[in-house]
Amino acid sequence: MEKRNTTATQLSPQEKMVRGSIWMSAGNIISRLLGAIYIIPWYAWMGENGRNANSLFTMGYNIYALFLMISTAGIPSAIAKQISHYNSLNEYKVSARLFKQALVLMGGIGVVAAAIMYAASPILAAGNPDLIPVMRSLSVAVLIFPMMSAVRGFFQGNHDMMPTAISQIVEQVARVFYMLLTTFIIMKVLEGEYTTAVVQSTFAAFIGMLGAVGVLIYYWLKQKPVFDYLQAHSENQLTVSTRNLFVNIARDAIPFIIVGSAITILKIFDQYTFFGIMNTFTNYSQNQLYELFSVFSANPDKLTMVVIALATSISSTALPLISEAYTLKDHKGLAKLITDNLQLFCFIMFPATLGMISLAYPLNTLFYEPSRLGSAVLIEACIVGVIIGLYMLVSSTLQGLGHHLATLKYLAAGFLVKMVLQVPFIYFFEVYGPLLSTALGLLLAAFFSLRDIHRISHFNAKLTLRRGVLISLLSLVMMFVVLLARFAFSFVLSPEHKLTAFVLIILVAAIGAGVYGYLALKLRLADKLIGSRVASLRRKLHIK
Repeated sequence: MEKRNTTATQLSPQEKMVRGSIWMSAGNIISRLLGAIYIIPWYAWMGENGRNANSLFTMGYNIYALFLMISTAGIPSAIAKQISHYNSLNEYKVSARLFKQALVLMGGIGVVAAAIMYAASPILAAGNPDLIPVMRSLSVAVLIFPMMSAVRGFFQGNHDMMPTAISQIVEQVARVFYMLLTTFIIMKVLEGEYTTAVVQSTFAAFIGMLGAVGVLIYYWLKQKPVFDYLQAHSENQLTVSTRNLFVNIARDAIPFIIVGSAITILKIFDQYTFFGIMNTFTNYSQNQLYELFSVFSANPDKLTMVVIALATSISSTALPLISEAYTLKDHKGLAKLITDNLQLFCFIMFPATLGMISLAYPLNTLFYEPSRLGSAVLIEACIVGVIIGLYMLVSSTLQGLGHHLATLKYLAAGFLVKMVLQVPFIYFFEVYGPLLSTALGLLLAAFFSLRDIHRISHFNAKLTLRRGVLISLLSLVMMFVVLLARFAFSFVLSPEHKLTAFVLIILVAAIGAGVYGYLALKLRLADKLIGSRVASLRRKLHIK
């Protein structure tokens, strides 16, 4: 047991970050892929009501996501930060007490938040009666999510991302299985209403969470002997009152909830303004507006969130490590950690985004239907996704450095830009407008956050920029090869049909991944960003 703990602590911050990012990326990507792939049969079974069903589902989920953020109140991230802080001081008993008290608090918050969401659904539906049962079915999941998130925060604070990753996968598998089963029965067997199928599809969130909770309980019981050992060998030099523990959590949690809710708040802002602005300046019918909302909000989200999940993985993994380095006043280690973090973001996000842009049309065909408008908006959403990912990363980093007020100030400035630009951008660009205003607002917030991070940590900006340029060049080379391959294969594999579009995507994506992987290994870039263990992979592939 002691050996196991010693081995874990021997990992360098970069190795911890890479290992954690791999687990979190695996969990996020697999769960997001499942969350994207289900849309193919689900959308088809909805028939002619596919876009309307997707819009209804997304509008309900936007409100649900906001309640999840409010009900957790940023506490999981705050728990991770505080636990990492006390663990770095070898005060494991304080960490354990903090976790137990947070569980009780989160249980109470879950009950209150679920009750409010259920009761307020008629008001939040804003005159859409079909939206009320959708929101109420989601309120049940709000009941247990806060406690589940607290447990995930505990594991994250202990630099153990595996339980969270596996619980995310199990959660998504259970959710998708239930929603596809019930949708098929309602739409194809009983020939029922699409609104009923949507309600069951959203209730699936609760089913998924039950599976996730089971996984987390299993890993907590499995690792309890290790936690007991660490507590038994705790320094016990700090005496922290219950009041101070909650004050510390609240101080970190309030900024985390606001910043963590930023993307959801922006989406809800689009949801409640898009229809009114479009009704004022255009002659689209209400049904056409629901379809357009689906095109820019519901449809691309399912795909771009797979890529954005990568940034989420990096930021959630880095947060406790940054907090720990900052607590220990390890200035050199902190600067290197942030430099590595930003480079790892570029290393993953740039090729993934350009690859998705290159395959936008067949992707839109596979998941929805052949559409020039849909694929054009997907390309825009991919570009905006990089900005969203960057903002999530730098805002999380700035909070890890303890500068919560600055993070909130920059978010407020970005949101103000979004509000000012929303009407003129929708007027001039229609369906492209909301995403464009979001991009400019978050880009401003990310720029100021990154500037402060550099001022505080003095990370190597020149090295980060050079590596960023190199990664961009490699990604562009990959994109060029991908576009050539897509053009060549399109003569025999039409992007207009789902089956051939699927085969086209698999073949071209494999070529793109192979090209980028080979270049990253050949230039030793992967070694510098992922670690020396990549050298063994190069030897196996005979790449000199």
